[in-house]
Amino acid sequence: MKRSKLTFWLFLFPCLLCFLGFVLIPTIMGFYYSLTDWNGVAKSPKFIGIQNYFAVCKDSQYWYSFAYTALFTICCVVLINGFGFLLALLVTKQFKGATFMRGVFFMPNLVGGLLLGYTWKFIFTKIFPATNIPGLGNWLSDNKTGFLGLLILMVWQMSGYMMIIYIAGIQNIPDSVMEAAALDGATGLKRMFKITIPMVAQSFTIGLFLILSNSFKLFDQNLSLTGGGPNHTNEMLALNIYNSAFCSNQMGEAQAKAVIFFVSIAIISIIQLTITKRAEVEA
Repeated sequence: MKRSKLTFWLFLFPCLLCFLGFVLIPTIMGFYYSLTDWNGVAKSPKFIGIQNYFAVCKDSQYWYSFAYTALFTICCVVLINGFGFLLALLVTKQFKGATFMRGVFFMPNLVGGLLLGYTWKFIFTKIFPATNIPGLGNWLSDNKTGFLGLLILMVWQMSGYMMIIYIAGIQNIPDSVMEAAALDGATGLKRMFKITIPMVAQSFTIGLFLILSNSFKLFDQNLSLTGGGPNHTNEMLALNIYNSAFCSNQMGEAQAKAVIFFVSIAIISIIQLTITKRAEVEA
């Protein structure tokens, strides 16, 4: 018994050490620095209380980025989970090439965010204008088409990943349930809305949480695709915090922004998990 406990703690210790060193301690230090005037250089920053938080409240660009990120996240949650579920329904059908198609749809997720951003930037700024098709100019020169371009990139990258999660949920549905529904005369749409969707509710909870949190924290793609431009109109929250910290050297204020960002994501995620978990029980 003692040996098993010792083995358990020996295996757990590296994970606890990493969590302590790379998550917990930096989080506490970040909260402390949000209460100082640290500029990233000074060894002993001055404690200024909640002045940084008052400054953030007056920062219109930060709140613009917050609203922009929230809208982008809503679009991503709906589109990525919708496309991911439809792809899962497609590749779980019995036909030749289904396994190959799973790999093709998942492949964009294997490419790094920076590389994807630069790839799509080339498409939007070089290939689109070269077609001379009306409406396909330099998409990244306008904030509306820039938003759409960032959304296309994210949906293209993440739909295949969500597909894998929904495939696991669909394959856990007993064949006997579907066969019984078919014998009772239920159409394909009825089976999907009355059986498939309720029985993969747990997968929807996971999918919604992952896309919600990842979309809010999006940085690489935003940096490489638009850089927040034109004129900061496509600047998401993570990039806004980065610019405050490393371009303006306002580390203390950037940490205050990050704390507000962290608390907001935590509250939204808890609400989402509570609602979807309740829907699981009802289903």
